[in-house]
Amino acid sequence: MARMSRREFLASAATVGAALAVGGRVWAAGGPKVRRGSDVVTLGQTSVRPTVLGLGTGTVGGREQRELGTEKFTRLVRHALDRGVRYIDTADAYMMHVDIQRALKGVPREKYFIQTKTRAKNAAVAKADIDRFRRELRVDYIDSVLMHCMTRAGWPEAMRPVLDVLLEEKRRGRIKAVGVSCHGWTALELAPACPDLDVHLVRINPFGLKMDAEPDRVVGVLRKMRSKGRGIIGMKIYGETGLENRKRRLESIRYVLGLGLVDCFTIGFSKPEQIDETLALIEEASAGLRTGRAPAPAPFAA
Repeated sequence: MARMSRREFLASAATVGAALAVGGRVWAAGGPKVRRGSDVVTLGQTSVRPTVLGLGTGTVGGREQRELGTEKFTRLVRHALDRGVRYIDTADAYMMHVDIQRALKGVPREKYFIQTKTRAKNAAVAKADIDRFRRELRVDYIDSVLMHCMTRAGWPEAMRPVLDVLLEEKRRGRIKAVGVSCHGWTALELAPACPDLDVHLVRINPFGLKMDAEPDRVVGVLRKMRSKGRGIIGMKIYGETGLENRKRRLESIRYVLGLGLVDCFTIGFSKPEQIDETLALIEEASAGLRTGRAPAPAPFAA
């Protein structure tokens, strides 16, 4: 786990405290009034409806999920579905499309939500990617497709040909929503102003782990996205290590829910019991926020 400087730690702690202090009020004012990770939510102004909790398949670039093998990964997906988690988050870069297709064999299409991502840098590759993704996943449509991992200034202009392809695929009904994920502050702060996007995938947790900037700066961008009517999906809720104990995982979920800005979030799981724990943590955190009895966070050693 990355170490934070004292200044970064104090800033993160202040952000956590502020969010928890007002979490219930912000939530009541317009945040997602979820009770369970299996609750279905609407992403921004779209018609697409994932569950609050998503099964991520990109831990350490997808290696953790790939190393499960088809049989164990299928059991993981089926356990998630049995618990009501119907959102599966993936990407071409994770090399998990075929494993997901096998895990979902026989499951009615309306029973799951798939988000994937393309690294295409031009229109021809983007068009070929959508055709290939649909074949690999064996679906007629993909619920959400994102331009994956924007890192540089100027990406909205450079990626316009790719976005135009995704928008055309949306008009054809082969994609239901389009969006972007960013890695790095320079790219992230440009995202709200990029036109025609439905969805943003954003790294957010109260500890500043694997994020694009300090939590309070990222929250400012989330507010701009929300003002544009965009759907917001959180990622790196547990950093990438899973955090080291249940208490920190609970603090992170409580923080994210308390912001009242994140529609849903994806977490990379490799064991069914991890899904079970997170579902329990969501219920615990949401109950505390609804009643206003969420405790103030205890200081954590950096």
